[in-house]
Amino acid sequence: MVSSSEPDILLGLIGAGIQASRAPAMHQREAAEHGLRCIYKLIDLQQLHLGVDALAELLTAAERMGFAGLNITHPCKQAVIPLLTDLSDDAKAIGAVNTVLLRGGRRIGHNTDWSGFAESFRRGLPGATYGHAVQVGAGGAGAAVAYAAAKLGIGQLTIFDIDLDRAQSLAKEICARFGEGQAVPGTDIATAIAAADGVINATPIGMVGHPGMPISPDLLREALWVSDVIYFPLETELLRTARSLGCRTLDGGGMAVFQAAEAFSLFTDQTADAARMLCHFATMGS
Repeated sequence: MVSSSEPDILLGLIGAGIQASRAPAMHQREAAEHGLRCIYKLIDLQQLHLGVDALAELLTAAERMGFAGLNITHPCKQAVIPLLTDLSDDAKAIGAVNTVLLRGGRRIGHNTDWSGFAESFRRGLPGATYGHAVQVGAGGAGAAVAYAAAKLGIGQLTIFDIDLDRAQSLAKEICARFGEGQAVPGTDIATAIAAADGVINATPIGMVGHPGMPISPDLLREALWVSDVIYFPLETELLRTARSLGCRTLDGGGMAVFQAAEAFSLFTDQTADAARMLCHFATMGS
């Protein structure tokens, strides 16, 4: 039962094409379990006909309206950083933010994506071979996933992006933090996947509004594990194709829940029950 004496917690998500997001339901349901009233708003750049350049205005508006915090998603995870006053160590290392606390004029950026991905990977792909993985996407989500992959112990990550400079920059950052050769920018994806143990999609391709696959289906084979950070839909074309070939697969649902659980704890100073949030997530439509 939600106590009527508790103040509302006003939260939001800034991103583009986010109408299918399960963040509002996850945060509002978990808040209710803690006896808190939570209002969680979607601030959809696409619906508002705004670009990333509107971020500064949106952050100021959120502060003025009493938001306790914001989640940040594609395409704003890196663009938001210059607008913040503080960064957690992880957010600073990754160079991307998915959670912003608004506290008395301070804007504190955190990254819960990396730990969310790592926890989901450990649970969802137990016993996976960690020798060499190919990652597609070097943006905000990609930076967090590459950081997580190194933390998980993946021996080498070959990073591809439509912007080669971005792939090179991310690989350089991962090597600087975790050691030479930990990550390399890729130029020949067919050769890289042929030598890989697994493939990670960290692009929006396959998402609602971004249909298709980030790689050619011809590059997949049964021995690969395939992970996708997307969770709407849970079964992307990439995962559906991979499963049909017998690959072990991991959808983005676990990452979505675990990153949300950590963000909830940051927003409210109360420990989220990740197991309960996983059960709630499973009851929502795909």
